[in-house]
Amino acid sequence: MTASPSEPSVQDPFAGARFDFRAPVPRAEELGHVHFLAIGGAGMSGVARIMLGRGMTVSGSDAKDVPVLKALASEGATVWVGFDAAHQAGADALVMSSSIRDDNVELVAARERGVPVLHRAQGLASLLHGRRPVAVAGANGKTTTTSLLVVALQGAGLDPSFAVGGELAKHGTNAHAGADDVFVVEADESDGSFVVYAPEVAIVTNVQPDHLDFYGHFAVVEAAYDRFVGTVRTGGLLVACADDPGSAALADRARTAGTRVLTYGFGDGADVVLVGHMPDGLTSSVRLVDAGVERHMVLGVPGRHNALNAAAAYAAAVHGLGQEPSAVLEGLASFTGTRRRFEPKGTAAGVDVVDDYAHNVGKVTAVVETARRMVSAPSRLVVVFQPHLYSRTRDFAAGLGAGLAPADVVVVMDVYAAREDPVPGVSGRLVADAVRVARPGADVRYVPSWSDVAGVVAGLVRPGDLVLTVGAGDVTMIGPEILRLLAEVTE
Repeated sequence: MTASPSEPSVQDPFAGARFDFRAPVPRAEELGHVHFLAIGGAGMSGVARIMLGRGMTVSGSDAKDVPVLKALASEGATVWVGFDAAHQAGADALVMSSSIRDDNVELVAARERGVPVLHRAQGLASLLHGRRPVAVAGANGKTTTTSLLVVALQGAGLDPSFAVGGELAKHGTNAHAGADDVFVVEADESDGSFVVYAPEVAIVTNVQPDHLDFYGHFAVVEAAYDRFVGTVRTGGLLVACADDPGSAALADRARTAGTRVLTYGFGDGADVVLVGHMPDGLTSSVRLVDAGVERHMVLGVPGRHNALNAAAAYAAAVHGLGQEPSAVLEGLASFTGTRRRFEPKGTAAGVDVVDDYAHNVGKVTAVVETARRMVSAPSRLVVVFQPHLYSRTRDFAAGLGAGLAPADVVVVMDVYAAREDPVPGVSGRLVADAVRVARPGADVRYVPSWSDVAGVVAGLVRPGDLVLTVGAGDVTMIGPEILRLLAEVTE
């Protein structure tokens, strides 16, 4: 499957889908007792947390006994490990994600009872009535940009509500029911559900071909973003990245349609311009020029991509929500990262290990580029990559290989299936082969057995190396195991 803007739309993701994302969303107070399927998920647990913070009755089930279940129980939720029809018996509404299959016993039982069934995004949207929503969308950078905006607003003295797809390192949580009327949400485009929020301010970090298992073609992706921007409230603002061709084209279309637009980027044509990015280990700084006024922006995270994310947060806070620039910059400077976004895991035997959630071409390219700038000979960058989804691996193996190619050593794991069934002929070997095509002679190892990966990496690294574990699946567990093995060698 190719991905080109010129290809025809082969499907309307909003027609015939499991959920009608164009339907009015009920107010949260109308839902009563809400039961969550897969309540331990990053997005689901955030919605549940905010409902608990609003004093609502919440219960939920999850297939695995993940740590967040205990946290939700301590906050007042009733939770179960495993699915059973009895779990949803007292619920007045059910919230689920797209990953839940139609034959789930709790979903079947709820439908038999005639209980309203909402998508996770609709459950979150039910909490936005009477608030000033900011929705952050884009193929890459959503979680970090959402998190940066939260700390920027907190730096300006606000207490915003927020729902983020990752845990803010500074706060140790992915969601919060704030006292002020601003509500910041990460708007996931993967299943078309990001059109339900009706934001006052929308941020689009980039528009790129991704989630083609759902959309089919890039033209359908672009149409979905147009619809997302079309939900911005009258008088609201679209903040878009001028450096990304897809986002810049979206901004042009939005202006033509009458939406107020503000762009940001390193190029001179942006409204908010970044100049002279200066990396400094795990931190960085950049000059920000806004309406002819130059300001200094300091960040506690590395990478040009994170400078762009911070500029988006700045533009939304200052020009969308009316906050004072210096206070916003002070808040941004306090940002210490998000879990699984270039997160240091530790050091052993002189080897540093960092973990990142990157899983599509843009994310992988950006995180490897950032790490590459931090390592110089004789030290090496060793990347452990776990492909995510068979469909993404099939469609984007060449791009993933090119993104990984700058590393000194690449270890490719097998595909993390997530919600998909295996596809014949598709494995991590496709990505490993693509690295060799992108950089002939590259040191690439395809290690299909999950249990072998940590040992392979521990056996090849040497003092001074930086190990970067990358992927949206359980590769995040590999880093601590590498550190354990290296520590045993030095004891």
